[in-house]
Amino acid sequence: MASHLDLEEQEQLANFKHFWSQYGNLISWVLIAALAGLAAFNGWQYWQRKSAQEAAALYDELERAVQAGEADKVQRVWADVQAKAGRAQQGQQAGLLAASSLHGAGKAEQARQALAWVIDQSSDSALIAVARLRLAGLELEAKDYERALKTLDFKASPEFAPLLADRRGDVLQAQGQSDAARTEYRSAWDGLSSAPEYRRIVQAKLNALGLDPESAPTSTQE
Repeated sequence: MASHLDLEEQEQLANFKHFWSQYGNLISWVLIAALAGLAAFNGWQYWQRKSAQEAAALYDELERAVQAGEADKVQRVWADVQAKAGRAQQGQQAGLLAASSLHGAGKAEQARQALAWVIDQSSDSALIAVARLRLAGLELEAKDYERALKTLDFKASPEFAPLLADRRGDVLQAQGQSDAARTEYRSAWDGLSSAPEYRRIVQAKLNALGLDPESAPTSTQE
């Protein structure tokens, strides 16, 4: 009986050795790849948490600098945000806050740069739309009308369409293109039925151009 078991064990051992000689390297590499993938995933999660924490701390610091009206500190903290937490969403939101503060401090070019950075770095379509609307406003203020229209030329989600139309109307009106501006304002007015306060502002612009949207036929949109 013992001899029989020994022979059986030897046969199993020989089969295992044969199997391992054929597939051992492959199995080892699969295990190594799986462990490396797990380590990478854990590292990515750690980096995400660390980045989010840094972004939150820097955002708080930026907010305090904004409230204190310290424009130079706003610039320094914003530079830190870009370097340390630029990929975190809160870090990108900090760009909007920094741009608003810098513009208010008379640093228009730095404000434009902050908004352009948000547009380039963010993957959040709503954040990009807001940054583009604000950047176009600064370009309009600088009388850079062609660039403002180019900034507004992008595919946004439907809820931003009226806001884009309103801003395009502002640019076109500044260029003296009243008919084109009227068309854009009317498109904005039609899309703002759920925002009555904003709609009244657009209506005032239309009234100034000789159009009462409440009595005029509804514009057709594609």
